[in-house]
Amino acid sequence: MLEGIVASPGVALARALVIAPREFVIERKTITAEKVEWEQQRFLQAVEKSKRALEEISEHTRLKIGEKEAAIFEAHLLLLSDPELINKTKEEISGSLVNAEYAFDHVSAGFVALFDAMEDEYMRERALDIRDITKRVLGNLLGEQPLDLSLLREETVIVAHDLTPSEFATIDKERLVGIITEIGGKTSHTAIMANSLEIAAVVGINNATDRIKSGDFLVLNALGDILGDASANRQKGKKQGEVQGEVHINPDQDKINYFKKLKKQYSSQLKQLDCLKGLSSQTIDGHKVHIVANIASLDEVKSVLNYDGEGVGLFRTEFLYMGRSNWPSEEEMFNLYRTVLQAMNVKTAESIGQRTVIIRTLDIGGDKELPYLKIDKELNPFLGLRAVRLCLQRPEIFKPQLRALLRASVYGQLKIMFPMISSLKEFLDVRQIYDSVKGDLEREGLPYDKKVPLGIMIEIPSAALISDVLAKHVDFFSIGTNDLIQYTCAVDRLNQNIHDLYDPYHPAVLRLIQMVIRNGHQEGIEVGMCGSLAGKPELIPLLLGLGLDEFSMSPSQMLRARQIIRSINYSDSVKIAERVMEMCSSMSSSEDIGAYLRNLNFMEP
Repeated sequence: MLEGIVASPGVALARALVIAPREFVIERKTITAEKVEWEQQRFLQAVEKSKRALEEISEHTRLKIGEKEAAIFEAHLLLLSDPELINKTKEEISGSLVNAEYAFDHVSAGFVALFDAMEDEYMRERALDIRDITKRVLGNLLGEQPLDLSLLREETVIVAHDLTPSEFATIDKERLVGIITEIGGKTSHTAIMANSLEIAAVVGINNATDRIKSGDFLVLNALGDILGDASANRQKGKKQGEVQGEVHINPDQDKINYFKKLKKQYSSQLKQLDCLKGLSSQTIDGHKVHIVANIASLDEVKSVLNYDGEGVGLFRTEFLYMGRSNWPSEEEMFNLYRTVLQAMNVKTAESIGQRTVIIRTLDIGGDKELPYLKIDKELNPFLGLRAVRLCLQRPEIFKPQLRALLRASVYGQLKIMFPMISSLKEFLDVRQIYDSVKGDLEREGLPYDKKVPLGIMIEIPSAALISDVLAKHVDFFSIGTNDLIQYTCAVDRLNQNIHDLYDPYHPAVLRLIQMVIRNGHQEGIEVGMCGSLAGKPELIPLLLGLGLDEFSMSPSQMLRARQIIRSINYSDSVKIAERVMEMCSSMSSSEDIGAYLRNLNFMEP
């Protein structure tokens, strides 16, 4: 049995088609000065040919899959039009006197390295976009035809090192039932597109293309604990709380029959989840919370509405700054924020009201580099000049975003959230800049909502420990568990050598979460969570019992979370929380805590 990370839930039983990695041999060839213009033109022609192909794929995807998925290729077209990428390649050809293939491969590798080094998973996955367009342009330069998967002969599980968006778009979707890749994560385009088409996908299986042969019969179980099977994630040596998928190669008939039954169960449960649309997220005994979404682009708003999200708990604004050669203008940001707020400014269930959108200000710098952001390299960028720290040092970057946010605030229910706050002084300094921007808008006669709630992410232990003080000055908290775990446990969550130490069940982490919720409520403010823990089924009863007001997660997780909340009494969840916090005060290990929560079985439909 092979194990990996669930990228899209489901069960698939079919034969494997293994796609060998497509590697180009790029030679460095020295050219004469007379050949420079010819090589540059050859490069530009390859780019134009790639654009035409992407336009066709985009239109095909729009018709066959949807607007959101087609937008992936619009992003690729923008990358291929990026003056920095084009001009740097032309400069590499003329400055180093090298052939177009080598120049473009060298320049694009620099962009890939830039994104790969970023801490944010969504941003790291954008390196795949650049790899995809690089393969397409290099293929055109070398006269190689792209991979064609449009005609599958039977139901198939694709096995690949990685599946690029353009490869995915050409696959016969009628017969594609599962995907296995060696790399990728939950925010990769493979995950996005597989989720959209409800195709089971497991990623991050090392050497899958060597261990699986074309023609092998596979059972792909990408359910994790969705059906309430506490044993599904019991594998030893795996990261606590990570949803595991499994692949069985040429299993016996008993195992095949078992997973056929599991697949039927899952299909039945999906139909039940649809019945939850339009209902409020409240416990059996009437305790109400909010189930909202984490998103990173306008395209994802459609998913929030499709899954009946009650709002947006985290809108990451970084993507607008990426893949370009200069800062976005205030007008660009204003138009984006206005469009998101307008799209979400519709009624939900009567008990819910209008959908609120929490927009996080720029969280970039340090590890998230921009080619046009000139800051020194840092030895430890996780602890460096990023997010609010950068914005406070560079108000000329910060103020246009605040202006755009305030101008857009009249179009919906906006809340503004500031990341990486570690002290009261930082928030007060942010507030001072915010108030000065409000004053500027007043003098200019520009309309804005004068009562936009301001909140902070609690993702640094120092902020959690003084949350009683911070709660007196802000309108809401949102707990960012991804970084809170990383900083509390002193574990680089990207370092595979110590990934087992990144522990969401660590008593210290759970105590900090309890402290933040308690301190927020004592000052009468709402406390939400936008880290990955908010969407984990086994943790929802605990977080509910601790008093969490808002659960923010990926859109596809929201109905599942609503189902769990509607299946439990709030009074029972309080008892669960009390028991877990007792375990945190005793000699219980994080493994014991995780096992206790997974065995509660509130995940039954």
